[in-house]
Amino acid sequence: MSISRRRLVSGLVAVPTLASVGISTASAAGPLKISHQFPGGTIDQGDFRDRLCRIFAKKVEEATKGALKFEIYANSSLMKTNAQFSAMRKGALDLSFYPFPYAGGEIHACNLGLMPCLVTSYEQGTKWKTAPIGVALNKIMEDKGIKMISWVWQAGGAASRGKPIASPDDVKGLKIRGGSREMDLMFGAAGAQVSTMLSNEIYIGMQTGSLDVAVTSSTSLISFRLEELAKSLTTARKGSFWFMLEPLMMSKAIFDALPADQQKAILDVGAELEAWGMDESRKDDAAVAKVYADKGVQVADFSDADLVAWRKVAEDSAWKDFASKSTDAAELLKLARAVG
Repeated sequence: MSISRRRLVSGLVAVPTLASVGISTASAAGPLKISHQFPGGTIDQGDFRDRLCRIFAKKVEEATKGALKFEIYANSSLMKTNAQFSAMRKGALDLSFYPFPYAGGEIHACNLGLMPCLVTSYEQGTKWKTAPIGVALNKIMEDKGIKMISWVWQAGGAASRGKPIASPDDVKGLKIRGGSREMDLMFGAAGAQVSTMLSNEIYIGMQTGSLDVAVTSSTSLISFRLEELAKSLTTARKGSFWFMLEPLMMSKAIFDALPADQQKAILDVGAELEAWGMDESRKDDAAVAKVYADKGVQVADFSDADLVAWRKVAEDSAWKDFASKSTDAAELLKLARAVG
């Protein structure tokens, strides 16, 4: 008789002594599933976010001597992108490498994960995990059924079907995709027409002309082959208004059902991969410039003056809107701004 993962998790939570007699959650209910929206590859080649998931799976399997095994579903092949977060909260999906702000509709605090001009370097983003803002976000997520496993930040740039995007004036009247509600608020305040499409829909958007500009991570600018459609690229090599928290997350119900040694293996490997993820993000910030230049695309960078101008627009639009939602939201923004 087969037992569903949800029933198994409920039983393990209710009767934790099952773990002590050697019953493995993974072996009893099948391999743990990791889902994400990005192109698939191998452990050595391809989109680093897919590779991170594969390296994580291999290292955890080794650390648990095969007690935990994993299956990886790239390209939203297991379930649609927007369904993954709710599925984890319900225990219907085990893990996902998931853009933090995509969950902003369910948990307002997640919108901080792509607040324009709030995080301006990888070093600053890395400090969030142990700073008061990270402690607060961890508690919020766990209260909502999500366990944060790896904190990964990515910088992003802008691929344009026309001239390079540098200052706020450059987006006036253009159809632009920013990747989060807060980015959209900033672009709207600068005079752009905003689109809310997911990153794996950008290629078709630019191909059909429903998008003039796509703003997304350097890795996605490469993986989604936008150099085939763009005439210009503004990179994050010298700074950007776009830094996104993109963590590996796990269903807290699934995590809590595991024995303590398996939980420790998951957290240890997740923490170990954070430095690797940052290094790969930096590499893609440089690599994207070469990929686009090799296709004859004009490559530019943001200047310090450009980023100062964008920050002013962001503060007056996205930042103000976020803080206005509640006293808790205002306090979270204050905690995030305190990370230098």
